[in-house]
Amino acid sequence: MLCSGEGSNLGALIAAERAGRLGPARLRCVVVNRPQAGAIARARAAGLTVTVLSHEGYAHREDYDAALVAELRRSNVQLVALAGFMRLVTRVLLDAFPGRVLNIHPSLLPAFPGLHAQRQALLHGCKISGCTVHLVDDGLDAGPILRQAAVPVLDDDDEASLSARILVEEHRLYAEAVRAVAEGRVALSGRRTRLSPAAPDDAA
Repeated sequence: MLCSGEGSNLGALIAAERAGRLGPARLRCVVVNRPQAGAIARARAAGLTVTVLSHEGYAHREDYDAALVAELRRSNVQLVALAGFMRLVTRVLLDAFPGRVLNIHPSLLPAFPGLHAQRQALLHGCKISGCTVHLVDDGLDAGPILRQAAVPVLDDDDEASLSARILVEEHRLYAEAVRAVAEGRVALSGRRTRLSPAAPDDAA
């Protein structure tokens, strides 16, 4: 898990693993790029290895990502999940884990990529918003979509209330997507993905 903030989705994946809802996936380590990130306390409380790898001091994004890859390799990581990781990653990381870098975003992509997606949805008068889990590529929140969940925008919503309802779906959706990738149930054809269902005897 790569985090920059409070680690809400990290907490949800920790709970999903403990409940047996991640299939063969196991959380191995958490890397944060900000020393003050709340995700650090969440990870340590769960007994996970935590590394603070600040991006400051690296002249180029590629240099930072090379250090990041080295850190992940030390923990024998096979799948990378971004959760509020406030950095654009480069080919250095993507090529090290081809097709195995995931991100979750609080909108129904391709609508409203980047920061403040919930605010953008409200400003545009959207009636439906939601969240998306996607594979990461070179673009900004632009990779092939794995899972999406819709959330209605209520007439009295503000950014905080809409964000809170979307977050509930994020926590559910990310665990489902991580499990599908870990179980090899994702087929990719161009930009389109197909997720085969979990085996009935393993379904959570």
